[in-house]
Amino acid sequence: MGHRKGGALLAALLLSACAGSVIPPSPGGPASDRPSPTAAGDTAARPTPATPRPTLSVDMPAQPGIDTTTAAGLGITRGPAIADLLPSGERSRRALLAFRLSCPGLMRRADQSGLTRGSDWNNACAAASSWPESSASEFFSRYFEAVQIGDGAAFVTGYYEPEIAGSRSRQPGYDVPIYRRPSDLIDVDLGQFSDSLKGRSIRGKVQGTKFVPYDARSQIVAGSLAGRGLELAWAADPVEFFFLQIQGSGRLLLPDGGVMRIGYDGQNGRDYTGIGKLMKDRGLIQAGSMQDIMRYLRANPAEGAAIMNENKSFVFFREITGPGPLGAMGVPVTPEASVAADPKYIPMGAPVLLSLDRAEPNGIWIAQDTGGAIKGANRFDSFWGAGAQARAIAGGMSARGSALILLPIGSTARLIGR
Repeated sequence: MGHRKGGALLAALLLSACAGSVIPPSPGGPASDRPSPTAAGDTAARPTPATPRPTLSVDMPAQPGIDTTTAAGLGITRGPAIADLLPSGERSRRALLAFRLSCPGLMRRADQSGLTRGSDWNNACAAASSWPESSASEFFSRYFEAVQIGDGAAFVTGYYEPEIAGSRSRQPGYDVPIYRRPSDLIDVDLGQFSDSLKGRSIRGKVQGTKFVPYDARSQIVAGSLAGRGLELAWAADPVEFFFLQIQGSGRLLLPDGGVMRIGYDGQNGRDYTGIGKLMKDRGLIQAGSMQDIMRYLRANPAEGAAIMNENKSFVFFREITGPGPLGAMGVPVTPEASVAADPKYIPMGAPVLLSLDRAEPNGIWIAQDTGGAIKGANRFDSFWGAGAQARAIAGGMSARGSALILLPIGSTARLIGR
C-alpha cells in the first residue's frame, strides 16, 4: 500500500529490511490489523486448521547459470486442472471483482516475472467485465490454467487497514503528530552517477554542502520536524500510530465521528528494523504476534518507546479522499481477495490459488500489491480489510502450504514448450 509495504505485519515486525545507504523497502502496504482506538480485547484470532494440498513434483528445475530472480528463470511446472480445486462462494466472488479492477493494468503493464504478455489477458478481461458474480468459480476455470513456480511451497501472512483514534487538529488526548512528507526529503537516483548503481537510490537531505541521512525516528519523535507546518493530523496513541506506519495506510477515527483516511507518502530513508525480533531475542516476548508486541509496549511505556526508536524508519502520510487503500497497481485492494506478492515471480493482477494449513486464507486471491517483506516466489501477504475481525486475523496470520498461479489459457505451452 504505497509502500508499503509492506509489508506483512508479522513478518515486518520480526524481520529487518535491507541495510546500507540504499533506500529500504517501505514498511506497511499490506500487513497487519487494528480494530478500534483502544487495545481492549486485542487478541489474535484462533486459527482453523486445514490440510494443504501437496506441492507438485518439479518438472523444470532451474538450470545452472540461469537467472532465478524471476519466475521464468526459477522454473515452471504445469499444474492440475483447476475446476475441482476452485471453491465457490464469497471468496471467488470477491476475487472476480478484484480481477476486474486489475484488468486495465494487466493489459498494459510489463510483467517482471516473465510469465505473461499484456495481450495474454485480453480474453479473460473481456469476459470478466460482464461475467455474473454468482458463477465466479466457473469464470476462473474457463479462462485460466495453473502453474507452480519453483517448489510451490507457500508462506502467507496478513495485513489490514488500521483504524486508530486521531484528530485533524491538536487537542487534549491527541498529541502524536502525523507528518506530511517534508520538502527537504530528497531521493537521489544513483544510476545517474554510475552504471554499476542502476536501479539503486538513496534518500536524505542537503546540509550545507553535504548530502546527509534524514532524521531518524528518535529525532522526529523528539520534535525535529515541529514548527514547520508539516502536521497532517494528530494521533491519540503512539503505539497504534507506530503500527499504522508499518501498514503504510489507515483510517483516523475523528472525535466528531468522522473518518480521515491517510496513505503512504514516503519514508525517511533509514533502515527498517523489526522490533519483534529484537524483543524475542531479549526474552521480552514469547510468541511474537502483533498483539503480543503491543501488550508489552503498553505495559512498559518507557522501555517500549526506546524499543520503537530502535527502528529508525519513519513514514510520512497524505490524506486520501478517494477509494482505498490503494495497492501497488494503483487500484483499491479488496478485503479477503487481494494479496501482496513479489512481482518478479507473480504477474501483478494474476489470480493465485492458495491451499494452506490454516483454513481462513484458502481459495483464490488476486495479486494486487507488493511489500518490503514480501520477497521471493510463493510468498504472499493477504489483505483482510478494516475493523476488529480483520485485525484479529491479520495480526496473527502465519500459514504454510502450496500455491498455484493462474495464467491465461495458452500461456503455459509457450513457457514450457509443450
